[in-house]
Amino acid sequence: MSSSVERFDERARREADRVGTTVVRRGELLRHPVYTRVLHWLVAITFVLSLLSGFAIYSPWLFKFLTPIFGGGAMTRFLHPWFGLAFEVFFLFQFLNWLTPMMWRESDRRWLKRIKAYTTNEDKLEPADVGFFNGGQKVYFWAIVLSGVLFLITGILLWFDDIFPRWLVAVSYVIHDLAALLMLAGFIIHIYEGTAAAPGTFRSMINGTVSERWAWTHHPAWYKAVTGRDPRESYERERRRQSDRERAIQEWEREQDGRDVP
Repeated sequence: MSSSVERFDERARREADRVGTTVVRRGELLRHPVYTRVLHWLVAITFVLSLLSGFAIYSPWLFKFLTPIFGGGAMTRFLHPWFGLAFEVFFLFQFLNWLTPMMWRESDRRWLKRIKAYTTNEDKLEPADVGFFNGGQKVYFWAIVLSGVLFLITGILLWFDDIFPRWLVAVSYVIHDLAALLMLAGFIIHIYEGTAAAPGTFRSMINGTVSERWAWTHHPAWYKAVTGRDPRESYERERRRQSDRERAIQEWEREQDGRDVP
């Protein structure tokens, strides 16, 4: 990446963190600063706009339902490449932002080997070597990188289809659509994993924080790195505290039942 892009990225990061604030309460950890959250939502919004306008252009059946959202068929065709270009720009800065934590490691290969156990929630805690991002999140990130490159190359060919050979434009249509389907599949999984599959994840992209319990459960190595505490010990301590609380409630209920007896 050019140094000018990196300098712009650094200035944007400082300005975002200066304008926005993130409140970290007791029992919480900072997961995503303002800059990351803003980029995340800009990438998501421009992707959805690109997806919907692209579907409208691609399918005659969807055309009559989706094109009115963008002001008609002609306006939809005009806006679609600009939505895509905005997505590429915003994701470029998210790429710079997340490149280091998204680098592939041996622990990610091991994570993928136990993906079945992850999807079925067999373990109470993730493996101790799962850091800021797990292997699945990294696969999704690099799938977006691949799709983004394909979108950019084929999108330019389709945008200026009058100056490129017809066969190259035809191939670009197919690749463009396949990249869109790949992104859509990953997007659906991403939404599920960020909401129902791991409660507490979505809030990290709203207010920037997660609970310590969420951290030691899903990203133990990251939890240990930022707190200096052992995630397994924290889990066991919380489990004992919860057991003591349940036992105290049960004893209180028995006392209340005894008092109600005439």
